[in-house]
Amino acid sequence: METVYTAVGGSKGLLRLAEAWHARVMADEVVGHAFGHGFHPQHTERLAAYWAEALGGPTLYSDQYGDETSVVRMHSGNGPHEEMDGRAIACFDRALEDVGLTTGEPLRQVLHDYFAWATTTAMARYPESADDVPEGLSIPRWSWDGLQR
Repeated sequence: METVYTAVGGSKGLLRLAEAWHARVMADEVVGHAFGHGFHPQHTERLAAYWAEALGGPTLYSDQYGDETSVVRMHSGNGPHEEMDGRAIACFDRALEDVGLTTGEPLRQVLHDYFAWATTTAMARYPESADDVPEGLSIPRWSWDGLQR
């Protein structure tokens, strides 16, 4: 069976999606605030590598940049932020349109479900402190039928 990674166009497709999402969140007055402290110069490339690994592609992110612990720590310790999460998801949905994935396509739904889960669950687990994030977490894998356990 084709992976979600392959269906979205591999690394190039995910880089296009990461670039589209990043442009949308930077233009959003609420979500853009999260980037106010700055961000890595290769943010979109690293994000695309992370998504690639999560969606059945190569382990480039884990091999070169860090593990799930490091990613979750970057997103932790900021308290609850449901409004920002909802807006980030809306930006992602619009970015899916920007790269040509229209409503009703199974791939679009899988990508939406993954991003919504990652945003509201995986990245939101430790709102009080990044110090609460345990060592050794691995990047969760997502497939056509959701989170792989």
